[in-house]
Amino acid sequence: MEMFQPHQNLSDEINRNIIQSEIEGGVDLRFLPRMSTLEVETQNHHYVIVLDRDGEAWIAGHPEICPEPVLVRISGSTWGGSMIRTHYLGRGMHMEFCHPGFPGVVITSPIVDIKMLSQAA
Repeated sequence: MEMFQPHQNLSDEINRNIIQSEIEGGVDLRFLPRMSTLEVETQNHHYVIVLDRDGEAWIAGHPEICPEPVLVRISGSTWGGSMIRTHYLGRGMHMEFCHPGFPGVVITSPIVDIKMLSQAA
């Protein structure tokens, strides 16, 4: 995967945030094969995510929202504002996903760690 190159149409702050997210570590979901499994630890919960297809994934780990695996659409992650880095989960960022049982999007607490549990072939 290529590292992000600052873009002239983005503010210095946004360019810095994107570069910092790559330094701190993260994963671009578009480059992982279907059925890859991730463990995503946020400040408040531990999620297990199994990638399906077309941005969909099975997610479990929140006692109220997804105590059992549920199929969601992962949008990506944000720095807490309205700008989203699509298909990307990064440390220090908030994961965003659409859940079939909740209106709008679910936004997690900041991501503390991301681990690859298995990568499908």
